Amino acid sequence: MQNAINEALKCEKDVPVGCVIKKDGIIIASAHNKREADNDVTAHAEMLAIKEAQKILNTSRLKGCEMYVTLEPCPMCAWAIIQARISTLYFASYNPQYGAFLSNNIFKDLTGASLKVYGGIEEDKCNKILEEFFRSIR
Repeated sequence: MQNAINEALKCEKDVPVGCVIKKDGIIIASAHNKREADNDVTAHAEMLAIKEAQKILNTSRLKGCEMYVTLEPCPMCAWAIIQARISTLYFASYNPQYGAFLSNNIFKDLTGASLKVYGGIEEDKCNKILEEFFRSIR
């Protein structure tokens, strides 16, 4: 998770969210939010990391990969994670408003046993990063 946190800290204009994808214990992709920086509503850390991993592995299917992200994924990112066949998702901060997995569980009937989801890893640290960001823009 520390690598995802390091990615989140690279955000300049954006909500500080970072993501890494591992395959066989090796980081194959990493990204941070660039939505505001790129004027692209799809430029979430998860989406960018998935695209990078698919390019590296030369496949749209990321079976056997683990994703680490500092904030619970939104519905758009959650659906991409499911479609990419990520095996395990670890996230830090819960997202009560937009979180698609454990906070609101909107994909409970679709993920089945193929995706394992774990939340709250390094939650306090990531919550603090998010709180500081929002305090600075208010």
